[in-house]
Amino acid sequence: MRLLNLIVVAALVAAAAYVYKIKFDSTLQAERVAKLRTEIRRERDAIAGLRAEWSQLDSPARIQDLAKRHLSLTPLQATQIDGFDRLPERPARVAPRPADDPIGAMIDAVHGDATGSVKPAARTR
Repeated sequence: MRLLNLIVVAALVAAAAYVYKIKFDSTLQAERVAKLRTEIRRERDAIAGLRAEWSQLDSPARIQDLAKRHLSLTPLQATQIDGFDRLPERPARVAPRPADDPIGAMIDAVHGDATGSVKPAARTR
């Protein structure tokens, strides 16, 4: 009987030690989670601050002010813009030889169908 009591007491002490270990480990994990949440909150605040700073730096009014202050740009004059009728003529197209450009020759061989398919080049034996 006495041996049975000792075994039961030892089992209770072992169970209590195991429960204490689990509680200690869970407390450590909870502290780690709290620390990570604090870091995440700090990083999110830093990101929000950087986004606000970026939007301020990326402001078109600020960029225009900097351009006026540091660049010697002049406004566009209406006389700088010309019509399409004053453009020079397009240069004449020189057709490439099929030996130099086989893909271009295949494109030129298209009959103009709406599907956009390419007619295969004639085979020579």
